[in-house]
Amino acid sequence: MSKDDGDALGSWWEEKRQIIQPSEFLLSGSGKVMISMYSNGPIGRMDPEESLSLVRYLNEQRAKAKAAQ
Repeated sequence: MSKDDGDALGSWWEEKRQIIQPSEFLLSGSGKVMISMYSNGPIGRMDPEESLSLVRYLNEQRAKAKAAQ
């Protein structure tokens, strides 16, 4: 990734090592950023199982809201 790539994503760029810091996004089906996570160290990353649980929960809530209409 280049600095331009990082800038396009709104990510943190580390000048010292010339790298983009981890930037993770959970997107909706339409491409809307639902959740973002930025980290400048080895912790604070999205956990796949927790992310899947969140997606399932959000889908359930959306289905309940549609059914209530």
